[in-house]
Amino acid sequence: MARYHINAALEEGFEAILTPQACEFLVQLHDRFEGVRQQRLADRLARQAQLDETAALDFLPETAEVRRSEWKVAPIPPDLLDRRVEITGPVDRKMVINALNSPAKVFMADFEDSNSPTWSNCVAGQINLLDANRKTLAYTSPEGKHYTLGENPAVLLVRPRGWHLPEKHFQVDGQSISGSLFDFGLYFFHNVKVRLQQGSGIYFYVPKLEHYLEARLWNDVFVFAQQALEVPQSTVRATVLIETITAAFQMDEILYELRDHSSGLNCGRWDYIFSFIKKFRRHPQFLLPDRAQVTMDKHFLASYVRLLIETCHRRGIHAMGGMAAQIPIKNDEAANQAALDKVRQDKLREVKAGHDGTWVAHPGLIGIAQAIFDEGMPTPHQIDKATPAGQVTAVDLLSVPQGTRSEAGLRLNIDVGLQYVESWLRGNGCVPIYHLMEDAATAEISRTQVWQWLHHGASLQDGRPVTAELVKQITEQELQRLTSQATVGHRFERAGQLFLEMMLASDPPEFLTLVAYDHL
Repeated sequence: MARYHINAALEEGFEAILTPQACEFLVQLHDRFEGVRQQRLADRLARQAQLDETAALDFLPETAEVRRSEWKVAPIPPDLLDRRVEITGPVDRKMVINALNSPAKVFMADFEDSNSPTWSNCVAGQINLLDANRKTLAYTSPEGKHYTLGENPAVLLVRPRGWHLPEKHFQVDGQSISGSLFDFGLYFFHNVKVRLQQGSGIYFYVPKLEHYLEARLWNDVFVFAQQALEVPQSTVRATVLIETITAAFQMDEILYELRDHSSGLNCGRWDYIFSFIKKFRRHPQFLLPDRAQVTMDKHFLASYVRLLIETCHRRGIHAMGGMAAQIPIKNDEAANQAALDKVRQDKLREVKAGHDGTWVAHPGLIGIAQAIFDEGMPTPHQIDKATPAGQVTAVDLLSVPQGTRSEAGLRLNIDVGLQYVESWLRGNGCVPIYHLMEDAATAEISRTQVWQWLHHGASLQDGRPVTAELVKQITEQELQRLTSQATVGHRFERAGQLFLEMMLASDPPEFLTLVAYDHL
């Protein structure tokens, strides 16, 4: 009798992914790694308790030799040498086709922050990637427009969910499997040999790591999976998003743990700001200004960028830049030009700093990013280019940016958070709001920043403190406005309830997606 149970509908085509063999592979992954995963999650809680007490964070003395010694990660696969522009997005069929057909060098298909992890989204996404790797991917829209995969698609990378997220619809002995292992396991099982036959490897982005031991866990998963399916080691390559403040102090260690499977590090800037707020949530000296003022030129973010680039290049691998979240504005030329100018300045900063590539959220931004990197980086990457000397210290990484807090900033946080959670509950995790592509990371900034201001009674520009009454009042006002504009079937009532509870909680939930997942 099978030890796994699928407590969800098997829609048409799902049997191609959820084969008995694939499901047994998931069981093997669960048996081997679930205990370690739970220990790593417990370690996170223990570290948070320490930070709540002391706010002390520094480079680890026990791994000083890893940082000091000379070593390199595995050589870069040929099809990952040039990554100057990567486009990201969820795994729905039309998106996958358009992204792979775009001029971007890489498409990161996302099961994580831009994907609402409904059962249908997660399994249908696997089907879409299976078809993409087999060059059979096609789609016909309700209007009758036909989409097919082009001759030279972008290189496909896949981002599974983080270690903290479960997949409640697939259970082993009554226990939900890790969302990470579910996403990785199904994609690896069905696609690794096809990718090898095409002369490539199987490539991933790894999110939300907080410690080098979490990278070691991923490396152990990769080694086990390659052995189980009898494919060469180093077939798997993973780029790690440095999107937590604790991981910023362990970049060398993370690369070292994954050195046979590494394809570099990426500046996950939005989650990084969220992590900065969350990790130092109990300490008023870490109060941040309005979200719009926390820009990449601030010292703590510029230092994080410099350390990431220096670390990657010393180890012989790519240092990827962050996301341009802007969306082209069709009906306002002046506003559109202002938005595109922000993208240009951001990408110019990245290429000058030494990044080897960058992210965009919209196909309309690929040309801008491509032109800037073509001019500033005429070679496939700039790993061998000397970077300015100068040690980045803990003081640099923990330097709190100055600025102001306003009612407009508070209102925008609540407004954006409500809109995002409502959309996520309806199964859409990638949401255009006020000409920016919002995902779970940006909603997390909104949620934790309101909590931070409220918890510490931060003063707004007009002298008023942020109180629970003020947060409730603004939430109610924004809910009334959004509900009056919403279409039939909206979920603003539930979104408002959840978002308000998270903002007012005595202890902020670790992730809004964990809270909201029970309501999908």
